[in-house]
Amino acid sequence: MGGPPYDCMANPLGAVRLTFEKAIGSGSLTQTHPLAFDGKDWGALDLFRHFLFQESGLSQVPILNSKTMRWVQPNSLVRYRGMIQDMLGNEFYVGAYKDGNLWRTNKFMDVSQYPMGTPPDMCVWERRLLYCVPVPGQSSWTEPSCEMEPNRGMDWSSQNREKRRRMDDEDADPLDLREDGFPSPSPESRDSKTASSSSSMSTFQYVDKDNLPCLVKIYDSPESELKLNDVFEFIGVLTVDSELAVEKDDNDELSNSFYDDALVHLPPNKVPRLHCLVHRKLAVHDFLQSSPIMEPHLVKGIREALFRHLTTVLGNDEVAAHFMLLHLLSKVHARVDDVAVGKLSLNLMGLSKESATVFGTRLSQAFKSLLPFTHFIPLTLEYLNTASLAPKKDYQENRLIPGVLQLPEGSHIMVDETQLESGSLSSIGIENTKSLKNLMEFQKVEYDFQYYKMEMAADVQLLIFSEGKSNIVPADVVVPFQPSSLESFEIPVAEALEAWRWYLATVRLLPHSIGSEMQKVVEDDLVAARQADRSLGSRDFSRWLTMARLVSSSFGETCLSLEHWQMVKELERLRRERLK
Repeated sequence: MGGPPYDCMANPLGAVRLTFEKAIGSGSLTQTHPLAFDGKDWGALDLFRHFLFQESGLSQVPILNSKTMRWVQPNSLVRYRGMIQDMLGNEFYVGAYKDGNLWRTNKFMDVSQYPMGTPPDMCVWERRLLYCVPVPGQSSWTEPSCEMEPNRGMDWSSQNREKRRRMDDEDADPLDLREDGFPSPSPESRDSKTASSSSSMSTFQYVDKDNLPCLVKIYDSPESELKLNDVFEFIGVLTVDSELAVEKDDNDELSNSFYDDALVHLPPNKVPRLHCLVHRKLAVHDFLQSSPIMEPHLVKGIREALFRHLTTVLGNDEVAAHFMLLHLLSKVHARVDDVAVGKLSLNLMGLSKESATVFGTRLSQAFKSLLPFTHFIPLTLEYLNTASLAPKKDYQENRLIPGVLQLPEGSHIMVDETQLESGSLSSIGIENTKSLKNLMEFQKVEYDFQYYKMEMAADVQLLIFSEGKSNIVPADVVVPFQPSSLESFEIPVAEALEAWRWYLATVRLLPHSIGSEMQKVVEDDLVAARQADRSLGSRDFSRWLTMARLVSSSFGETCLSLEHWQMVKELERLRRERLK
């Protein structure tokens, strides 16, 4: 018996080519014209999906990053996890062409393996270009271990060398058929491709040792499936072909304007290309190292342990810890006009520069161990006047220049306002202040496209440290911070951290409802609160309802109970007592 007909890992392009030849019927009397496959798959993707998800091949595919880039093999199957930072538009390419009497394909490739004929014997297809980067602020615990993968990469190389020895010894006919009827690729073409891969690998230059961008080429997918700032895992063919830069210098009628602007600033020896075969949007659960099966009755225990941990981090301030837990569970569930329903930004006030440094460090460490994407903004006058918070379009390079606030869903930002001193805001500072307020109040970021501005929806949690109530970034909840101790806390064990991460990722997605009886109780309490304090308004009541949902979710429940509604009212009472 021979080996498997396809090597999806080490030679994915061979699998693509062989499925194409089978689908088109090359060499047979009845052939399908390649035009039938414009914007469609001919069976290659089903092959890879079967390998990845039915045969559990996904775990074998190396993740492409700045570390693995040093040993992963070009033209092999890789997966890249990152955020879509920019959409560069579409690119035309020769998808199929005639080589004598045979049709061949260039799909999922940058450079043709064979000389191409005249335009009548070509099919021009289209693909999308996405510029992707590692997710901003990604915590180290979300990154899978790659300790064993370099050995596998070396095994591939030795296997390829062994294959070539066998082919040379056996003098194999390049047209020998496999058991499934597909012709075997010639050893000459494999040798030349391997040599090209080794050459291209040696010319790769690292832009940032900790931040590897990637140009992802998307085929045959609806535009609605991929959006700016979404986090995806792209699985496809890696190319870092140094010949590509030379090819694109020629005046190719099939090249569009992107070769003259955006792509010239993304040379293949600095930004690897990934020709995507399969992609999937990632949620927080996809970054968890394990997904424990938790019984509903265990959720309360996990909640209590996490609450105790937050209380210790916050200097035994239980009120602040309660609000911190609700803050970490908040997310935008819906949008009604300009209202982002479900957000709960938090302002801890009463901190000095010194105490903000101490507790800021403690919270930063805690957040990095619990949340997938975390950020810190030192809100000084210099920072406001110089930072680039909102993304801007650069039409000279045809690139979207990223800003600090271009973040994926589920990001957390901690803002330290205690360092802010009196002074004048420049025009940049004024714009940055507006951007922060807009994100805080509406969960939107305004992108500057020079000739117009466009608001992009966001879902980002914001925590503010300040001496008094923040006027620059007014939060949904203001809690005077009253720590009573600075006792050190032990680093939680791995099992506890994994349970807390799972808890935060899971319960915040629970649905929520209010039964008819509880709805009457809530309405009566809101009316009574309004009569007792005329300063209360719709924003206060909206916050109470948001807190009610979050308290219920924190206990793993989907329907508001009287006990949890009373807890909301008690937290509000304690908070308002501190504000007096």
